Order: sequence, then C-alpha cells, then structure tokens
Amino acid sequence: MKLDSKVPEGPIGEKWTRHKFNLKLVNPANKRKYDIIIVGTGLAGASAAASLGELGYNVKAFTYHDSPRRAHSIAAQGGINAAKNYQNDGDSVYRLFYDTIKGGDYRAREGNVHRLAEVSVNIIDQCVAQGVPFAREYGGLLANRSFGGAQVSRTFYARGQTGQQLLLGAYGALNRQIANGKVKMYTRSEMLDVIVVDGKARGIITRDLVTGKVEAHSAHAVLLCTGGYSNVFYLSTSAKACNASAAWRAHKKGAFFGNPCFTQIHPTCIPVSGDHQSKLTLMSESLRNDGRVWVPKTAVKGLKAKEAANIKEEDRDYFLERKYPSFGNLVPRDVASRNAKTVCDEGRGVGPTGLAVFMDFSDAIKRDGRKMIEQKYGNLFDMYQQITGDNPYEVPMMIFPAVHYTMGGLWVDYNLMTTVPGLYALGEANFSDHGANRLGASALMQGLADGYFVIPYTIGDYLATIGWNDKIATDHPAFTEGIENVKAGVDRLLSIKGNKTVDEFHRQLGLIMWEYCGMSRSETGLTKAKKMIQDLRSEFWTNVSVLGSANELNQELEKAGRVADFLELGELMIDDALNRNESCGGHFREESATEEGEAKRNDDAFAYVAAWEYTRESQPENLHKEELRFENVKLTQRSYK
Repeated sequence: MKLDSKVPEGPIGEKWTRHKFNLKLVNPANKRKYDIIIVGTGLAGASAAASLGELGYNVKAFTYHDSPRRAHSIAAQGGINAAKNYQNDGDSVYRLFYDTIKGGDYRAREGNVHRLAEVSVNIIDQCVAQGVPFAREYGGLLANRSFGGAQVSRTFYARGQTGQQLLLGAYGALNRQIANGKVKMYTRSEMLDVIVVDGKARGIITRDLVTGKVEAHSAHAVLLCTGGYSNVFYLSTSAKACNASAAWRAHKKGAFFGNPCFTQIHPTCIPVSGDHQSKLTLMSESLRNDGRVWVPKTAVKGLKAKEAANIKEEDRDYFLERKYPSFGNLVPRDVASRNAKTVCDEGRGVGPTGLAVFMDFSDAIKRDGRKMIEQKYGNLFDMYQQITGDNPYEVPMMIFPAVHYTMGGLWVDYNLMTTVPGLYALGEANFSDHGANRLGASALMQGLADGYFVIPYTIGDYLATIGWNDKIATDHPAFTEGIENVKAGVDRLLSIKGNKTVDEFHRQLGLIMWEYCGMSRSETGLTKAKKMIQDLRSEFWTNVSVLGSANELNQELEKAGRVADFLELGELMIDDALNRNESCGGHFREESATEEGEAKRNDDAFAYVAAWEYTRESQPENLHKEELRFENVKLTQRSYK
C-alpha cells in the first residue's frame, strides 16, 4: 500500500487556504442527515464534538469518565503556544513552524506543522471568546511566557492550570450542543472495537463500565480523540485510566500506527520515591523560566534539598546553562532530559536515590520577590510541597525525567484520516505534528487546532463523497460479530484465574520499557526487551488474575483489557526502535551519537514516517514508509548551544 499524505502542492503559506477551498462541502440542510461518532472528550474530542454539533451534524460522544471534565487534558499546566507576537519579540507563524520542525528533530511533515502554526492564532481568539481566563499584563493584554526550544515568548497561560481552563471552555461549548440536542453524550462507556464494512469505518462497539452491557453504535464516520499511550511504561505523568486500547483496536482493524517508538520524556517531574507508586507527577516546564537546574560539581551522596544551601556557588554545575548558553534552561525537553540522566549516571545526582537534580528558584525570588513567583507558579509550588514536604520557596525542587507524552500514534493524512476510510484520529491519538520530540505547550495547541479548525473542514470532504444514505445499521452482521468478539474477549480474561494481578504484569512491562526503550536505547537492549515482552505476554494469558464478573463495575477487568493491549503495543514500539537505527529527538540510540554525546540523525536512511500495518496475532507487522520532504526548512544537525 502506498501512503498518500494528501498534503497539497503550492507555497507552504498557501497550502491550507487552497486546500480548504478545494474540499467538497456538505449543504447545511444535509448536515443533519449525517451521524458522527467521537471517542474521547478531552480537548480534541470536546472541541470537535462542539464544532461539528454547531455545524448541524448529529454527534455521539463517548468517554469512559463520568464527565468530559475528567479528561486528562485538565492536567496540562504550563500553557498553549500561539504565534500572536504580542511581545513584539520577533515571533511569527513561520518562526513557530520552524521551531516546531526543528524541535521535532526534522521528523514531522512540513505541511501539517505550518497549518498548526497558522491556526494557533485563531485558537487564542476562540478561547478568549469562551471566557478562558488567560493571564494578563498590567495593561490588560494577554501575557506570554517562554517555553523550551524557542527564543521568543509565545506561550499563553492561566497560572499553572491552563489545560483545565481550556477544557472548561471546550466543555461549555460541548454542553451547549448537548442541550441543543445535536450531541448525545455517553459517559462511563469504553470503546472496545471499530466496525469496518466494505473497507470503511461504520461504527464502534462499546462496553458500559457500570453495567457491563456491550452495545453497537453506527455512524458515517468515527473520530478517535483518545490521547496517547505513555502508560505503557506503567509509571508516567498520565492519569491512571489513560490507555491505548481504542487506538490499538483500530490498528488491528487496518489503521496503520505511525512512529510508535517516539515517546517524550519530560525533564521536570517529581522523582520516583518507591515501589508503592502507581504514577508520577509533572512539574510544569514553565518553571524553567525562573528555576535554575544544577547538581554539585563533585558527587555528594544523598544530598537533600535542605542541604543544598551548603553547596557554594562555585561548587555548583548549572549544566544546561553551561552546555547551551543560547537557550540555557529552556532547551527542548529531550535535550534537558538526556543531560539530567547524564549527570546522574556520572554519580552527581541528588536525593536518596541519586536520580534527581535540583531546580532552584532562589535567584528568581531575590530578583523578582516572592509575591511575583507566587503569582506565576503558586499552585505548582503548593502541589510540590504537598507531595514532597519541601517548600520550594525555601529550598530547591528535586526533579527527574519521566514519560509524559507520545509523539507516535495512528498514521493520518493531511485530512486527519487514518488508512481506514471514515476513521479519523485527532490530537495526541495521531502522530502528525511533533516528529521525534514535542515542544512544550504544543499539545494543547494541536488538540484544539484539530478539533476546532481542521476536522470541521476535512470531514465534510469525505461525507460529501460517500453521501448521507451510505450508512450501515447496527443489525448488520458485522456489528453482531463485533459484539460477540468483545464479549468473548471479556470472558477469556475472566476465565484465566491465574495468580498474578494485572498491576504486577503492568509494572513488569513498564520496567522493561523504561530500561530498554526509554531515554537511551541500544540494539542489544532492544533485542533483549522484545523477548522479555513476548514471554511476559505469554505468561499474562495463562496466569493473570481478574476477579469479579463481566456484568458489573469491574475495574480489574478494565485494566486487564488495557494491559493486554499495552503488551502488544510495547512489542511494536520495540520493533520500531530497532528499525530506526539513528538518534533523533526523544529516540536516543547509543550507537548513533556525536562526539559530544548529542543525538546524531541519519537523514539519508531515516527521514521518513514509519507506518506499521497489523497482520495477525503474534506475527511481525509490515513496515510502510512515508518519505518526508523538506522544501522550506533545511535539514541540519540540531544545536541549541
């Protein structure tokens, strides 16, 4: 199969405008004849549902939460990028485009990224109109701050809770359409299969998480807005319920998976404190505006935050400022994370485990005063103190990298359609905009861009092509078979009655993934990990213990299905990492590094999107390549020095 990205021809700044004009339209009176299913109600899903409902389509929206407000989008702290240039500091649509391509280490499509930069300015206007309380300067204008990988201030924010405020805006718009009867909301419902008939996505199979009832839903198109898969690592900053099952079940029905090994390690997370933990906590990247990252120049075993003041200034190594004077502490996330790991590997890490570095705000407090720092980061400082017991106004924070985001996802074309006609993927669920490393404050931008400003145009082109009468009813044999397959999968999990809990398997998988497919990877380690995951998956299907029954609220059963999918996805991530014998962005291959220890790309061999096609259970997947063309940005080795 030849992958067609459908990126339009023409100058980069005109592609999206021309494409919108060339797309087929659906008559306003005909929109009410089309049904659309949206799975997931975070920023991408809620904004898409609100926008499509406003246009007149009949929308069914599904979430496994009890309310769309509980989507993990609320956890985003630091801000959202937009090329408004309110600071008059040299920003532009092209600079945001360039920074995103470079930040992703030249492994993203130019066309998609430029469109993202273009519509970023519209997102801010939309959200302000909804009442999102962005921070403002003294004169009343919207405020900006800096994030990693940029030398301009383009990040709009609402203290340290930007994601929550943006989601409340989208949630309000969604509720308006629910009240108008254009969106029907299904809460506590988990999608467990996609129905494909005659090569097109026709609907989904869901399980009610309260009663266990399995149901079929049909539509003209299906939109997956289900987020990323960082919980494959067990310990991540994602909410515990975040999973890959919707995307993975779609993958097994024909949707190619793009760049699965591209995962992001966030440099500023609260370090692991023990085996009792089930998730990690993010400290916003915005803190790197004022926090200085350092370790002692010589190892001090078990150095506590309260003892940091004993280390003289001349005995401190501000290693990011030393190595990257142009960007300092605001280098991209992958660069900051690798350097934190390096100093800890040298034995200079701090804290009881030695797997942490300091982020110190003492200079900022002396310069700007405590009140100003409280206004910027008050809720983040409070959260840190509640979790660790240390007061960051008085002592440095201790931070260490952790899995935070996945750049990989379902392969989509310029219209956000997967390789299954009628099946779309939006936001973090797709692979499209961030290459091998996402810049901070760009996840919210992509989710809202896809939902508010891209899919309302592109989905009409497909719907106008198939016509409103091209819909399959739920009494079709494909839906009946889908229901039976889901029930059989549930029964299979309940019938094993083994001796190990789901969490034990999940934790083991996470340890394998972090050790061999985390910040640093090698052919030897990846080969070893592949065999370990295969053995673990075999044990899972013979020895997992899932208590309870199918026809009730059963969270162990929910977790079991998700971990079963993680075990398969984890092996594909290993295969993808093995295939990509280069270092780029968050994918650091030990065999491919510069003399200075930086990531070394191989553009001649790997300037492509790896799109994997599912074959059958326990069989190797087929690799398809979408070659990346760079006509506006010159391919160069990244430097932030």
